[in-house]
Amino acid sequence: MNIVSIRIITDNVARLVTFYERATEVRATWANGDFAELRTSAATLAIASTRTVPVFAPGSARPAENHSVITEFLVDDVDRAYGNLRSFVTDVVTEPTTMPWGNRSLLLRDPDGNLVNFFTPVTPAAVAKFTR
Repeated sequence: MNIVSIRIITDNVARLVTFYERATEVRATWANGDFAELRTSAATLAIASTRTVPVFAPGSARPAENHSVITEFLVDDVDRAYGNLRSFVTDVVTEPTTMPWGNRSLLLRDPDGNLVNFFTPVTPAAVAKFTR
């Protein structure tokens, strides 16, 4: 089994896609006005409109109510990423900080309030974990 994608449900697909395209420098592929995907070599971030929820189960997902999931992006240099993000990210939770497990992490919120972590492994153990 493999994790293929994470899907964020939102009331404003265009706004969230624009944010993630700018933050990740990955261009989205749009299926239609209600659904877009940002594909990386490891996984896909899908962004879908609340209008898609009834297809699965009416009322099962609500936008901008996540308080437990952090979407994480591995980057080459988190400090450089922070420099690029500062011009448009309005909610930085934690500026780049080296965590006890060896990653240098930047925690922020997207326009819907979802937590997003950009990180770079910096200790030998952390680097080894992400070297393939």
